[in-house]
Amino acid sequence: MARPKAITILGETVLPGESKTINMEIARLHTMTKLKIPIIVERSKAEGPVVLFTAGLHGDEINGIEIVRQIIARKINKPKTGTIICIPVINVFGFVNKSREFPDGRDLNRVFPGSKTGSLASRFAYYLLTEVIPHVDYCVDFHAGGASRFNAPQIRIVPHNEELKKLSDVFNAPFTLYSKNITGSFRSSCDKLGVKMLLFEGGKSLDINMDIAGEGIEGAKRFLDYFGMLNPRKQAKVAPAPSIYIEKSTWVRARHSGLFQNRTAAGKFVAKGEVIACITDPFGKFEHKVKAPNSGYIINSNDAPIVFQGDAIFHISQMLTNSIE
Repeated sequence: MARPKAITILGETVLPGESKTINMEIARLHTMTKLKIPIIVERSKAEGPVVLFTAGLHGDEINGIEIVRQIIARKINKPKTGTIICIPVINVFGFVNKSREFPDGRDLNRVFPGSKTGSLASRFAYYLLTEVIPHVDYCVDFHAGGASRFNAPQIRIVPHNEELKKLSDVFNAPFTLYSKNITGSFRSSCDKLGVKMLLFEGGKSLDINMDIAGEGIEGAKRFLDYFGMLNPRKQAKVAPAPSIYIEKSTWVRARHSGLFQNRTAAGKFVAKGEVIACITDPFGKFEHKVKAPNSGYIINSNDAPIVFQGDAIFHISQMLTNSIE
């Protein structure tokens, strides 16, 4: 068996069997305060894949950050074989400001592959792709729903990719959605560079939900165990049921503005015509019932107390297949 090679990130070398935290410093705050992005590298002496766990691409998606934090704190990132790289907070500027975007107003997940001399967000994308991703074989990127919308725990993969489907089966989140890569996204750039990525969605922005975090952590353990990388002191739990694959889904939008009373939690199966929410005015003049347009699983629900006409309030599946064919 060939000996594992040294890994060099931002000029710092990590040898097999070593642990090292490499701080990525690209820019400072306007106060001249340094902002460091820790890249936590744990290597086994034994040859194996390189797996990257990332979160905080959007700075307000705290739940993903909590998942990667627990992976580190519980020493799940100490590999039996291969290398595990963790970046708990990619968009540290957004994290500091509790904001989705970078200070330049750009969504980091729309500027990949970035540019060495471009906008602040573009520079971060460039260094992530040129310094870290060339070493990576597999990546799990953790996200949460935005704008008060709560995502049921789910993996997203592109359709018609059998290897990603197999990896999704291994991770075995409660749901798996087929979704195309978006131009400028981290997932799209990783795909073009040959890195196999699973995108995990769960919970909502500016919130920590421990049930969602648990789903992400257990999925990560199953993922590592599949490659023979899981720390022998840890144990991957078998998921209670196969992932439910969703090939087609639709958004339910508010027909009225008003106070929003959500009666249906994300992850629940609803029947066509079932009342899933109610929209009222603050003066007691009307109550509008929101009914499920079809039978399916609620994979995203809006937790906002006030909605406007046209707001997305539920994401519901339309076609279901089981992960075991």
